[in-house]
Amino acid sequence: MSALFAGGLLSVEAAVALLLALAAVLAMARTLWRQRRAEPAARARGWRIAALVLAQPLLAGLLYAALLPPRLPGQAGSLVVATAGATDAALDAASGDARVRLPEAPRSQAGERVPDLAGALRRYPHSQRVRVVGAGLVPRDRDAVRGYALDFAAAPLPRGIVGVWTPARIGEGEAFLVHGRAHGLDGGAVELLDPAGQRIDRAVPDADGGFALDAVARVAGRAGFALRALDAQQRPVERLALPLSVEAEPPPRVLLLAGAPGPELKYLRRWASDAGIKLHTQLAVGAGLQLGDAPVRIDAATLAGFDALILDERAWDALAPAQRGAVATALRDGLGVLVRVTGPLSPGLRAQLRGLGLDPGVGGDSAPLRLPAQRYDEAALRARLGPGSADAPQPREQAPPALPVLTRRVLALDAPALQPLGRDADGRAFAAWRAAGQGRIALWGLGDSFRLVLAGREDAHAQLWSRALSALVRPRSAARARIDGSLRVGERVRVCGPVAQAQVAAPDGARTSLQPDPAAGPQACAGFWPTHAGWHSLVQGGRQQDFYVRALDEAPGLRANELREATLALALRSQPAAGDATAAPTSGERGSSWPWFAAWLALCAALWWFERSRLGRPSGATSSDDALR
Repeated sequence: MSALFAGGLLSVEAAVALLLALAAVLAMARTLWRQRRAEPAARARGWRIAALVLAQPLLAGLLYAALLPPRLPGQAGSLVVATAGATDAALDAASGDARVRLPEAPRSQAGERVPDLAGALRRYPHSQRVRVVGAGLVPRDRDAVRGYALDFAAAPLPRGIVGVWTPARIGEGEAFLVHGRAHGLDGGAVELLDPAGQRIDRAVPDADGGFALDAVARVAGRAGFALRALDAQQRPVERLALPLSVEAEPPPRVLLLAGAPGPELKYLRRWASDAGIKLHTQLAVGAGLQLGDAPVRIDAATLAGFDALILDERAWDALAPAQRGAVATALRDGLGVLVRVTGPLSPGLRAQLRGLGLDPGVGGDSAPLRLPAQRYDEAALRARLGPGSADAPQPREQAPPALPVLTRRVLALDAPALQPLGRDADGRAFAAWRAAGQGRIALWGLGDSFRLVLAGREDAHAQLWSRALSALVRPRSAARARIDGSLRVGERVRVCGPVAQAQVAAPDGARTSLQPDPAAGPQACAGFWPTHAGWHSLVQGGRQQDFYVRALDEAPGLRANELREATLALALRSQPAAGDATAAPTSGERGSSWPWFAAWLALCAALWWFERSRLGRPSGATSSDDALR
């Protein structure tokens, strides 16, 4: 038995119960054995033996209750907690021994009003199960409920947008996605509005309410996008502000090598200039002559100063072996390389591409290419195209032009190891990349993307090349802090990363110095509680990182879903430890031992008298005979 205690296999309650059960079994076995051993004429009556046998487990049970009294049922009960959005019907359905109302709960409901959940649990220290009713627990109360069994009767979500997720970082000129979830918009839609209030995208939520919208961050700084929810009759249900911080970054440095000039390069250079990309161009025209910028040496030192290299198959074949080796080394060190295939590939180039993990085929054939139909309607497409320029204006009354038919080289770009950069309307990839060391190498089979510009679709041309360079350029390590939390007034905002000597500038100009939390360890996290809604800035040295803090009652759908998801997560984590709601409590104050001990003592006395009486004995038996018969 000591070994069982040492190994932690038995609790004290289980060990006491096992010992008493063993003693009761031995006593019953002894009684039956003595009765069987006696002579038939000297055996006791059957009812006497039955009484003696049945008394043993009863004595053991009373002794166990005297040693370990049952816990008081009124002290190990459930605490019903009313939060925001709790209804009387939901509270009545949640049975419990006590009911409290948090400050967010409606004032008209019954129950004791408490300042927070920690105070309620101190007031009712024997509560083992917490039943939360309503919208859910705010961050103030979530730590207090850890370790308790938690039930959550969630209130219905409001109609509108209940979830929005944007990228952690958005760079100037980058395309980005906005994912979200809507509730109660059966047959409705969600629209994305740019800072000028123009609709640039529209999506119909799926069966679960999910939607995805995309846009382009054209200018660095604070951008005031917005989401608009519509019902089935296209009437506005909600307009949700979507403040985004677009970061300005040093433009990528791109080296462009080509075996001959052409319109594709002309419009590629024009797009790079408009996008602010530092493009260094070298175009061969034959007889050793070149057009473009001043020639540079193609070696490791030169390529280390660029983020991406764009070249066609003729420019690759024209490189010396040492130069191709420098390109391969720079690729493994993080350089992005895009090979434009404008004609058949030479055997040497194909062998070199296979050495880099690419096997595109000969590329001798060409085929027409239709880009996938865009999902934007006419109004959204006009907003994306903009007013045009002085030389090529976009009249408002003119319908946006359709996408022209392009031409692509037939390449084998559907291998599992390749990631597509673009697909046509039939789902075939016309460009793809794969990783090579720290860099990426891509094959580009589209040879006349300039036709998009000639057709008046500069937006589609810019989207193609922006997506390609965004996937390939050399990765940059930027020291950015991670800012998370509900980002609402009065609730803790957590800042992790480079927070040493950092300050947070509030909209009113006040600054708060951040002190790293020693318990956060190497994450170097700090926290602060904003007091004003609006744009805040994390300032550290010469760097500034903007983020937006909402008012506590702003975006009620987002707020309700935040509370709901956080409380559901706590409830799910509590279930394995809490067990069944109807199970007997495992902690709390026990009752008094004296009633059980008195009952056990009285039964012992009665059994002592019964064993020595002549009731149920055969005639002629004396007290000196076996009393257990």
